[in-house]
Amino acid sequence: MAATKRKRRGGPAGQAKKLKRTEKDAKPPAKASDVAEEAEGEERDRIPGPVCKGRWKNKERILIFSSRGINFRTRHLMQDLRMLMPHSKADTKMDRKDKLFVINEVCEMKNCNKCIYFEAKKKQDLYMWLSNSPHGPSAKFLVQNIHTLAELKMTGNCLKGSRPLLSFDPAFDELPHYALLKELLIQIFSTPRYHPKSQPFVDHVFTFSILDNRIWFRNFQIIEEDAALVEIGPRFVLNLIKIFQGSFGGPTLYENPHYQSPNMHRRIIRSITAAKYKEKQQVKDVQKLRKKEPKTILPHDPTADVFVTPAEEKPIEIQWVKPEPKVDLKARKKRIYKRQRKMKQKVNSGNAK
Repeated sequence: MAATKRKRRGGPAGQAKKLKRTEKDAKPPAKASDVAEEAEGEERDRIPGPVCKGRWKNKERILIFSSRGINFRTRHLMQDLRMLMPHSKADTKMDRKDKLFVINEVCEMKNCNKCIYFEAKKKQDLYMWLSNSPHGPSAKFLVQNIHTLAELKMTGNCLKGSRPLLSFDPAFDELPHYALLKELLIQIFSTPRYHPKSQPFVDHVFTFSILDNRIWFRNFQIIEEDAALVEIGPRFVLNLIKIFQGSFGGPTLYENPHYQSPNMHRRIIRSITAAKYKEKQQVKDVQKLRKKEPKTILPHDPTADVFVTPAEEKPIEIQWVKPEPKVDLKARKKRIYKRQRKMKQKVNSGNAK
């Protein structure tokens, strides 16, 4: 293998380089104004760096998934929550036969420390679990009045991945179980600062208000001009059932005394309709008995015919002449048709002979 020749320093190329360097050095020093103008031009042409210059410290990750048997409305609600929460993760549907403690293992495999689990029963009732995995606490809600983003078609809009403001009703600070739920909702629905998938903007608000012993969730856009609110969606109502000390189980910390199960609600509605039907049947039976009872004959009141004027009696006319019989036009037409048929048959038979 032949050795490559090295260029000598004293060659023409080296001399040209030296000449260039000496020419640069020979130039007069630039003025301070020229240097400032050059620096301003460089700053204008420079591509700005990312807005996020901080460190991602809050490592909250939310696992959002459901059980089998959910309907289309629940599926769309789940997709909307994943879209609004950039720090969320998805997983396949869980089998109904599996116990809820398995979710803690799923969260550990997905590296998540919070969980939103939708549990469907009887293909018409939807329950939501909010849990701090794996140590707890956890809360179980009945989800009612679900309206998704595609269904509402509101005029509001927000940037995908932007961080929301959380607005809570003052009633959350009055009772201890609401204070616990407030902290749980803050940790789940607040997007961590400097999250890689989040945007450094705040343009919408999650509102949690308490009315009729239920938590009402709304999502509003913040308009920059006058800070007005325009609803984006989705919206739903959470009816608290129980708060547990552990994750998806454990000792009960609080049980809602105002909660009424969907089965009991449907049973009450059926009993009300059955009571209405029974009442109608009873009214019909009473009417039948009244008809069967003998009618009481009231004595004749002599003053009842005081203002009755007798009508004029018409003379009785006796008809001595027998009335003429009515002409039946249909029977006459049938006779004419019969005669015509007989004449045609005779003519046809004569021609055949």
